[in-house]
Amino acid sequence: MILTTTDGVEGRRILDYKGIVSGETILGANVFKDFFAGIRDIVGGRSGSYEKVLADAKEMALDQLREKAEDLGANAVVAVDLDYEVMGETNGMLMVVANGTAVLLE
Repeated sequence: MILTTTDGVEGRRILDYKGIVSGETILGANVFKDFFAGIRDIVGGRSGSYEKVLADAKEMALDQLREKAEDLGANAVVAVDLDYEVMGETNGMLMVVANGTAVLLE
């Protein structure tokens, strides 16, 4: 399954547009990760724990996108867009949404 942010795949013609597909993931951040990330904010540096959560959430959303496209008979998703949002009363949840157009390439 080809996933691309462009509106087509170079050298391949789109034969059929199957529809818009999306994948959504919401993950909670662990209280210990929050604590250590807060320390990193004070002393500087990257927050590896949050980077891992972000990468995992993105992959989960893209996996859902692939599955939904396959269910429609597509072999690619074009115009993929990723959106990130923090949610929850204390901003302790991370939401990642992946959207795109499922297509059948030649």
